[in-house]
Amino acid sequence: MTAARIEDVPLLCGKGKFLDDLDPMRGSLVAAVVRSPHPHARIRSVELSRARAHPGVAVVLGPDDVLAALKPFPLSLKTPIRYYPTGTDKVRFVGEPVAVVVATDRYTAEDAAELVEVDYEPLPPVVDSTRAIAEDAPLLHEELGSNVATDRTFSFGPVDEIFAAAAHVVTGEYRFPRYTSAPMECYSVVAEWLEDADGPGVTAWANFHGPFSMVPVLAAGLGLPTSRVRLRVPADIGGSFGIKSGIYPYVALMALASKHCGRPVRWTEDRVEHLLSSSAGSDRWMRFEAAVDADGKVEALRADLVDNVGAYLRPPEPSTLYRCFGNITGAYGIGAVAIRARAVVTNKTPTGLNRGFGGQQLYFGLERIMDRVARELDLDPAEIRRRNLIQAGSFPYHTPSGGVYDSGDYPRAFELALRNADYEKLCERRRQAREVGEYFGIGMATIVDPSATNIGYVGLATPAEQRASGRGKSGSTEHVRISVDPQGVVSVLLGTVPQGQGHATVARQLVAQRLGLPQESVRPVVEMDTATTPWTITSGSYSSRFAPLLTSALVAAADTIAETIRAAAGVLLDTDPAGLELADGFVRERDAPDRRVAFRHAAGLVHWDPGSLPEGVPARLYEEAAFNPPQAKAPSTGDQINSSLCYGFVAELVAVRIDPVSLAVEVELVSTVHDAGTILNPKLLEGQVHGALAHALGGALYEELRYADSGQPTSATFMDYLCPTSAEASYPLISDHLETPSPFTTLGAKGCGEGSSMSLPVAIANAVTDALGVEVTTLPLHGNVVHELLERKA
Repeated sequence: MTAARIEDVPLLCGKGKFLDDLDPMRGSLVAAVVRSPHPHARIRSVELSRARAHPGVAVVLGPDDVLAALKPFPLSLKTPIRYYPTGTDKVRFVGEPVAVVVATDRYTAEDAAELVEVDYEPLPPVVDSTRAIAEDAPLLHEELGSNVATDRTFSFGPVDEIFAAAAHVVTGEYRFPRYTSAPMECYSVVAEWLEDADGPGVTAWANFHGPFSMVPVLAAGLGLPTSRVRLRVPADIGGSFGIKSGIYPYVALMALASKHCGRPVRWTEDRVEHLLSSSAGSDRWMRFEAAVDADGKVEALRADLVDNVGAYLRPPEPSTLYRCFGNITGAYGIGAVAIRARAVVTNKTPTGLNRGFGGQQLYFGLERIMDRVARELDLDPAEIRRRNLIQAGSFPYHTPSGGVYDSGDYPRAFELALRNADYEKLCERRRQAREVGEYFGIGMATIVDPSATNIGYVGLATPAEQRASGRGKSGSTEHVRISVDPQGVVSVLLGTVPQGQGHATVARQLVAQRLGLPQESVRPVVEMDTATTPWTITSGSYSSRFAPLLTSALVAAADTIAETIRAAAGVLLDTDPAGLELADGFVRERDAPDRRVAFRHAAGLVHWDPGSLPEGVPARLYEEAAFNPPQAKAPSTGDQINSSLCYGFVAELVAVRIDPVSLAVEVELVSTVHDAGTILNPKLLEGQVHGALAHALGGALYEELRYADSGQPTSATFMDYLCPTSAEASYPLISDHLETPSPFTTLGAKGCGEGSSMSLPVAIANAVTDALGVEVTTLPLHGNVVHELLERKA
């Protein structure tokens, strides 16, 4: 039976536990951050004396204090870029912190912040990545020698030979925009610097979603061992979808402020600060070339990817370039691929994780080029996909770049999406619309949805010969703890902090099923505390990891506890435990269900009478389990990597109508089919699909963090940064699912939280191209963009 969400009641009743509502450290002072108004300027001097003299101010820190106490954050690869939580020698984006003011309250801190005087020497800015790589571009980091932070090339298979012999070579250049997640709650931090017998340390609360690979980065910046940095995360973090992994610079800054004032310091970001200077997915320029045979089969692919990572190569970047490395060829049986991957620094906010991390960018180029192949060969876009999709009997399928697709039936899912939309009828409607001069178009996308990231992909940014022996990175490990008290109540401590996905609901449902208990007897705990919660470098709520990884660990821990419970019940029933089963809150004989004892009585025996247990049975109803899939390995010396453990599939079809007066793009139908392996909770899966579609709709039609050529942001409020509301997201939706269980996870489950965020933007772009007869090469598709496309056509 599908479990109802247990997270909803407190959230709907205003009883959520968000950090800004909590007071975890008594006597906290409040901080305000002084930010740069310039996109690029040298810091000549910072005068703090007037702010320090303001009544109610406890401490004011500037660049000199940061340089004296903190170290540059370690980067994902060796490069001379130095990244601190404030600008030090220069500021490199509008909104970069320059100073922090701590006072008795936020109002006083804000007033005093206006008294900080910074003498800037403005420098020429550059915000466009293609302009930044020009030889005469202004340099952000002179010690780097250029604005290219990393530049790597890869080749798998006889790419050049295939292109030389190809019947057709199809080329396209595209740009994917920068947009964010606009969470309900912005960044929030409460930090305290401590001095005790073990030396200095930091305890911090933050609405940080993980991954915990950022904790060592934070510790290194503070100059502390990881064991002396305690990070606590409340049960509710107000949304993230990746961007709150970028909170760690502010944790370091508030910890330093606490060190200086001797009290805890709290800071909560406002909406303007968030849009101005928090984090977002990177914008990408890309060029795709497809070598196609006479029948429309794409035999080789070239991809040139340039990611605009903003002012610093901030960890975890340049990960956006590599997260989808194993699935760079998407859902297609393309046997050879060449890749050039560059990360470029510009005078924009540094980037990081965002829902669909790396997938939105990849599939915008890949699915646009597939449509272009169809037009060049005068084939239906559906037919070009039929000819190129990986077939059901090919799994596990090995991609040329090292991905191992675990399971799937891509053609079946694709045909289901077409059939649900009545594709032939839509095509007829399009024909009729064109006869009367209306703009009506159909677009589609078929994508592979990676989940349970193998963090080893980060190593690809470093050439194989420069990777230190024995210092490789890999893994998709997750930990859980389960314990049973003397009354038989089960507590489940998770290794992830959810962002609304329903982790507690599924954990309770799953553990109750494995132990034969009513769900009310299982108590999930989702708060994160790095001092007590089991975690690894890979732990965290990202990359749709919960379903494939954490549930596998849950099964292992629950099954071990079940063995002990059966042994205890065997004592009470004087029978062989092998013949017992757990069901309906009892432990009973499989062949004689009336012979039974309550689960709680068996648990009570382990706690109160362990001496009665058979020899070799541990008196233990507390289990910790880890799931560490062997398929997650470090990159090979040939730069191949299985960059995720699981690969789901999404087939999406979109019909759009363009209003002839406003030129607004109106979505008239979405047909989506998801294969996420074994479905653990249909209601939650459907919620993930709806959420990903809404997020994708924003990136396709509304949301963009825009910058003027001067480097000034032009979308720092919701007046200019447009998010879709329930009105825009209310369109006819046909959602369907397949199940091809993964052989690599215990339950066969794959992740499903990001798929449509990667497929819908390009499906809409394909539909608008179809409607207008003009190539869409970038997003979002505002009415003015559609007007420009029509002018180009004319």
